[in-house]
Amino acid sequence: MQEEKASYRSIMKATSLFGGVQVFNILIAIIRSKAIAVLLGPAGIGLAGLLSSTTGLVQSLTNFGLGKSAVRDISAAYGSNDVNRISKVATVFRRLVWVTGLLGAISTFLLASWLSELTFGNKEYTIAFMWLSATLLLNQLASGQNVILQGTRQLKYLAKANLLGALIGLFISLPLYYYKGIDGIVPAIIIASITSFLIGWYFANKVNIANVKVTSQETIFEGKVMLKMGFMLSLSGLITMGGSYIVRIYISNIGGLVDVGLYNAGFAIIGTYVGLIFAAMGTDYYPRLSGIAHDNQKATTLINQQAEIAVLILAPILTVFLIFINWVVILLYSTKFISVNEMIQWAALGMYFKAASWCIGFVFLAKGASKVFFWNELVVNIYMLGLNLAGYYFYGLKGLGVSFLISYALYFLQVFLLAKYKYEFGFNSEFYKIFGIQLMLGVLCFSITYFVLTPWSYFIGLPFILVSVWYSFKELDKRMDLKGIIGNYRKK
Repeated sequence: MQEEKASYRSIMKATSLFGGVQVFNILIAIIRSKAIAVLLGPAGIGLAGLLSSTTGLVQSLTNFGLGKSAVRDISAAYGSNDVNRISKVATVFRRLVWVTGLLGAISTFLLASWLSELTFGNKEYTIAFMWLSATLLLNQLASGQNVILQGTRQLKYLAKANLLGALIGLFISLPLYYYKGIDGIVPAIIIASITSFLIGWYFANKVNIANVKVTSQETIFEGKVMLKMGFMLSLSGLITMGGSYIVRIYISNIGGLVDVGLYNAGFAIIGTYVGLIFAAMGTDYYPRLSGIAHDNQKATTLINQQAEIAVLILAPILTVFLIFINWVVILLYSTKFISVNEMIQWAALGMYFKAASWCIGFVFLAKGASKVFFWNELVVNIYMLGLNLAGYYFYGLKGLGVSFLISYALYFLQVFLLAKYKYEFGFNSEFYKIFGIQLMLGVLCFSITYFVLTPWSYFIGLPFILVSVWYSFKELDKRMDLKGIIGNYRKK
């Protein structure tokens, strides 16, 4: 029992640390999004989204998934307490980061004209893509610094790097939007990349890693494992980015740049603001699961614990978004964006299924099952793309929210059955109870906003939000003595 409490507390501690970071980053993102929305409008957000998604697509093709695959190798080396081994793995990894970063930057620079034609139907943005090519190298180097910090469990340094990068990037980019308007988008993206790299480099240098000589043959030998897993991750990332890219291009051609901006804004809310729990948990969860992945029983226990915490934290946030979505959209953007309300509400229901499936999906990475991971992601991206295109064609922006819900319900079933078949995974009764109760509350909140006019929906929905918050608190307290932790904190 004490061991279980310690495990839950470890999950909560990491979530609290990076949850705080994510909340801060979200506040920064809110200010930035609000500035773009007010100064540039939906078209400005659409342009920024297309530029970022295009360079992101190239980065997915050229980064070989090192940002995820190398975490396992560096964590294993760090856990061995072998100073020479840690230094060798880190040196090899850093060389691979430079090679893949340069590959992405050079590819984007040389293909700038083609990328502009493909994305916008003209060559007007060729120079923009040439400038943005530098961000592929900078982003890959910054990702490399973060992997070193994460793999060596320097979570506080990693948190500080994320906080400072977001804050400094904001203060530098806002004047560009104000004085240059849409012309400030490209410089703002470049400055954000430079800032993230410099701050990540500063904190990564605080990690005590000795300099060792590593030959080119050793680099190739040691890098094979990272690149093999990373290649599959890169293909998976490419497919995901490709699907997102196709959806944006499709929306741009059918509905125009404004609809692209609305789509980006809506999924920024559901994916970034609501989905902060995934980013907060993933930083610690992946290395922990990798350490016990060889034992199916221990892995199952940890996945259940992580899934319970994820749903308990996420569900109350979702109920607030479901009931007060109109005010959330106005607060984060402006009244010009309220047409995405229905899309977000449907997608919010899908987040319940995403929370559970996300926790299971890490087991394939932790076990190094690169082929299983790749085919699993390929299948989900195929039907998600089809559902997105069909949803937008028939129902517009609302259809994209419906397709999100259907996709993640299907993915939850898919990843659950796959993990059960290969690794004897199964959810315990406690998870099913938590998931069922919170999902029911979410559906009730959705129904209220759908069938009851405002402001009555606020008054009727508020009690259900409070029930969700109370139930989550009660279940968290049962698992980790939350009242005791709060009491100790107050005494301090």
